[in-house]
Amino acid sequence: YKGKKITMVVGYGAGGGYDTTARLLARHYGNAMPGKPGVVVQNMVGAGSLVAANYLYNNAPKDGSLIAVISSTIALLPVYGDKKARFETMKFSWIGSIHQDVMACAVWKGAGQGIKTLPDLIAAKQTVIFGADGADAPLTRWPMFMKSMLGANLKVVPGYKGTRAINLAMQKGEVNASCGMFESTVRGAFINDFRSGNLNIFVQAGTKSIPFFGKATNIYSMMKNADDLKVAQLVWRPAELTRPLAAPPGVPADRVAALRKALLDSIANPAFQEDARKQKVEFNPLSGEGMEAALKELSATPPALVKRALEVTRRP
Repeated sequence: YKGKKITMVVGYGAGGGYDTTARLLARHYGNAMPGKPGVVVQNMVGAGSLVAANYLYNNAPKDGSLIAVISSTIALLPVYGDKKARFETMKFSWIGSIHQDVMACAVWKGAGQGIKTLPDLIAAKQTVIFGADGADAPLTRWPMFMKSMLGANLKVVPGYKGTRAINLAMQKGEVNASCGMFESTVRGAFINDFRSGNLNIFVQAGTKSIPFFGKATNIYSMMKNADDLKVAQLVWRPAELTRPLAAPPGVPADRVAALRKALLDSIANPAFQEDARKQKVEFNPLSGEGMEAALKELSATPPALVKRALEVTRRP
């Protein structure tokens, strides 16, 4: 890598969470690589990072000079048989995840019904309206899971541009609730609403519950049997693999190893940690091996359960 550069493609637009995280990493990543190459960030917007994922798999050079940050949800599209995904999930050279996060769903002021937990939502007398971005996007699929699998009395209204816009809509009374409330986002952009008690986190979706979200119900604790749990994991667990970083298939093993080591070394670097503190964010990276293992487990979901996951998350 001496005298060369690494291009880090981000599958989302400038200024968002993926882009901000990638640019922070890029400032330190080259120094952790053999030969200390320069690192440049390029945005490749389209279909929730599907454009970037297809490019990485089919068109990117396979010498370790180009890597990409894409969505874990997009990475798992082949599991659902989505023909728009022109790649095989497990053939990417997975470098790891820049961050693992815990995602939650929240209601504004208890949706006027005192909702504090998932059982409260299920028992709600009045329909709770969730804001979402796309009709097939995770912000729609997560509440639809609660409706179809658990009988929650809710409705999803898509068309908003992300959780910030939905948060404003909640304050205006247009909608009552939103998913996509990651711990890092709540600690940052929404901390005042959270501390005031206006933003009530009622369900969380981490492998382990975190104290920060208080008594919010863990979605997995509501599953009645092993099959239900596997369906839930396929729908919700990708959110935990929050910032996946991958190289194309066919990159030499020694270069993949160097890229993986550089990810963990960069984030452990005190200079990186200082930059992260200035941005008021914390990082919990996942190794390349850990990323591979998680995706392999989700990819192995039996076809009948994959079909069920599609059915219970589809908006009518």
